[in-house]
Amino acid sequence: MIEIDDAPEMEVIGVSKTVVIKRHAKAVFVFGGDVIVEGRVDGDVGVIGGNVIQKEGGSIGGDVIVIGGGYRPEAVKPLRDPGKQTLVFGIFEDELRELGSDPTSILSPSFSPAFFAQRILSVLFWFAVAFAFSYIAPGAVSRAMVRTDLHTGRVAGFGLAGLISAVIVVIASLTFLPDYLGAVVWLMIFALLMLAYLFGRIVLQLYIGKWMQRRVWASRSYPDSVAILIGTVFWTLLLSIPYVWTFTLLALFAFGVGLVLTGRENRPHSHA
Repeated sequence: MIEIDDAPEMEVIGVSKTVVIKRHAKAVFVFGGDVIVEGRVDGDVGVIGGNVIQKEGGSIGGDVIVIGGGYRPEAVKPLRDPGKQTLVFGIFEDELRELGSDPTSILSPSFSPAFFAQRILSVLFWFAVAFAFSYIAPGAVSRAMVRTDLHTGRVAGFGLAGLISAVIVVIASLTFLPDYLGAVVWLMIFALLMLAYLFGRIVLQLYIGKWMQRRVWASRSYPDSVAILIGTVFWTLLLSIPYVWTFTLLALFAFGVGLVLTGRENRPHSHA
């Protein structure tokens, strides 16, 4: 635990620690721990994998941003400067807190029964999502598979450039724009990247499944659902291998962004 007494010019950053603001601090950011505000924080309070706990007499002058946790003021009307924002995404709290306490766990997960159960649920989830999307928008999936087959390097290159550009835009917006505008830009780009990842993974699941069918069972014809299942198991296994999963995740994001950026290249053109 870190206790801050009177440091009005200090921007407190903590990793895997609970930070308690006793009297005064400029701003606080904690990864893998809680922030307890008993005094005054002039600026923003941000937490990843933890909670922001504002005591009854505590005051926060800036925005409160929480990912993987919650904002828990003890007062009915907490002391906040007017016009400031509260953004809370209460997802993966335990995972993010564990990552903060042991960053090496991201590369070497423990192979427990819960680990295998999560992978089975992941296979079922991604199979259902890919099957439903392929049924709803077969044309978009087919065109994306054609681009993947004919222009693999181009799609990956565009996607990697798009990812780098997105990171630069987020950093620039959080640095130079007002806090609330920077947070809005970050959320918009995050949402777009998640949608690109969803689309890219669906396409690559079907693409890999069909490729394996052609190589292993060339003499037989199977429905797309079998290809989706094979591809889903393939990518889930890759994402479960220590160290390898980081490159696999990067590849899925890159291909997803690349497929979105090149989405108009092979569409049929209308003629007058």
